[in-house]
Amino acid sequence: MRTDDKRPPMTGSRRRVLTGVVTLLTAGSTVALAAPAAADASDGSTHTIYATREGLVGHTTANGHVITENDHFVALPSTRALSPNGSGAYSVRVCAPSTGRCEYAPVWDVGPWNTQDDYWSTTRHYAADLPVGTPQASAAFRLGHQGGLDSFGRQVRNPAGIDLADGTFWHGLGLTENAWIKVTYLWQGDARTGVIHSPVQPLNVRSGPGTGYRAVGLAAHTAEVPLLCHAYGTLITGSRGTTSLWYRIGPKNWVSDAYVITGTGKPVAPRC
Repeated sequence: MRTDDKRPPMTGSRRRVLTGVVTLLTAGSTVALAAPAAADASDGSTHTIYATREGLVGHTTANGHVITENDHFVALPSTRALSPNGSGAYSVRVCAPSTGRCEYAPVWDVGPWNTQDDYWSTTRHYAADLPVGTPQASAAFRLGHQGGLDSFGRQVRNPAGIDLADGTFWHGLGLTENAWIKVTYLWQGDARTGVIHSPVQPLNVRSGPGTGYRAVGLAAHTAEVPLLCHAYGTLITGSRGTTSLWYRIGPKNWVSDAYVITGTGKPVAPRC
């Protein structure tokens, strides 16, 4: 089904698009709340979150970005994690277990449902009675939190805690319908970071340090990614020059330094 009311109320013609149907799995009468998933300690926290497709081509995001066809960014339901337009100061890694693909993308919009629900924070500012990693909308939909309503008093119709732009949804993760995914909030990590510079199209993320390894996802232009360790592999000429230096930015996720802004052409992370 499609609805336009999961979006925080907006003026003008802006609205949010919802697609797909969710299936809930319960054990008896208990519905498990979110818990952190395993990830590199320096990545940031990771939670399992229900994701919906944003759509809205031609509309303007909360940071002023005009949405294009097959765009690459995400929306989170708190203004506290909104990157400026053209920046990846707040970026996430989103991974779909159903497809085995991941994308690294900037946070350029606010939603779904709420606007102050920083559910990933240990000092969350809204719905503080819920565990870290559980969006208020998810608890409202599954458990009747706040009578099943969001912060605007609307009946919550799905448990979404993140929206994905169309390119992220279809091409980055390879999804065809809304799904539960793994979300890592990269600004929480303590690793050295680099900024993806691939303005023409998103950068392929590979399973190893070279073009001989299979593509397992994408890294969007401006996304700020963790540089966990480095290795040398295929010589690449990219937007930042020519180099054989590669960085691991997640579990079996690698990108060439030829497309990463680090301030130097030398390794800035330990050897893998």
